[in-house]
Order: sequence, then C-alpha cells, then structure tokens
Amino acid sequence: MFVGEAPGFHEDKQGYPFVGSAGKLLDKLLEGIGMTRGDVYIANVLKCRPPGNRDPQPDEIEACESHLFRQLELIQPKLVATLGNFATKLLSGKPTGITRVHGRPQEATVGGRRVTLYPIYHPAAALYTPAMLKTLEEDFARIPDLLAGSTGVVSPPEAQVIQFPVAAAPPPDEQLGLF
Repeated sequence: MFVGEAPGFHEDKQGYPFVGSAGKLLDKLLEGIGMTRGDVYIANVLKCRPPGNRDPQPDEIEACESHLFRQLELIQPKLVATLGNFATKLLSGKPTGITRVHGRPQEATVGGRRVTLYPIYHPAAALYTPAMLKTLEEDFARIPDLLAGSTGVVSPPEAQVIQFPVAAAPPPDEQLGLF
C-alpha cells in the first residue's frame, strides 16, 4: 500500500489518486520493480485537494485520518510505503521528516496489526528535483525484498502503536471508494 499526501488537481477532478505527473512517475517506478498499479493500493492522507494545493493543515489531517485508518484496516497491507512528510509523520506517529528517514523501513503497529512502514520520497520530489529520481529508484528497488520479508527492518524497543477509531463498515460498494 502506498500513502501520499493529498489529491492534486487531476486527482481531484478524476476521483483517483496519482493520475497526474507524479502518478505517471509512480507507475514507472513500479514497473521498474516488476509491479503495476494493479498490484498495489494507493491512498492519500487527505481525501480532497487543499485550497491552492497548499500543505495540509493539522485540522484537515485530523478530519481525514479516520478514513485512511479504515482503508488500512480493510486492505490489511504487509508493507505501507509512506510517500513524503505528511504520510510518514502521521503513520509513524513521529515528527521526524522524510529526509532523515527515507529508505529506512521500520516495524509499527497500525490498527492493531504489525506492518512494515517504509518512508520514501513522494514521486513529485523527483519532478521538481531531477537528481532525486535515482534516490527514488533505489528506495523502490528495496520493495520486493521487503515484501518477501528480508531483513533490514528497524524494530524499535517499543513499537509505535496507533489506535484507529472503530467505525461501522460502509456499504460494500463504498468500502474502497475513497482516495
């Protein structure tokens, strides 16, 4: 599962995550490791585009996080790749920015399940800073091994436990319809 920040212009218009330029790059990065979009689930912290495409505000994250937690609960991923600062900070429960933790998988308990959180740069970073592409490709190259359960996962002495609110399940046709 990949978790980004928020829908961009194209995503907001089409109702699907990562369909713009960053999405095209994400598709190429997945292809580079023998995967397709059909092999993964993609979500965002925010479920709608912030005005002017600005950074998400704390109250917006709080308003949307239960939807993301429900998606995680339904999908039950083994690996959650957090794309950028906002997803990384929310799901790790730590204030450490992506620059310091990218490419460093860690075990976490998310919604009562043990998962591997894998913080990586958002694909948009490589669109604005082309030199970042090599770093992204290297980070993506580790995903198959992480899925296979290879070593390299940091296991902190006390794993971060994030409790998700328990909500009634929406009707089946709406369960996975969120970004």
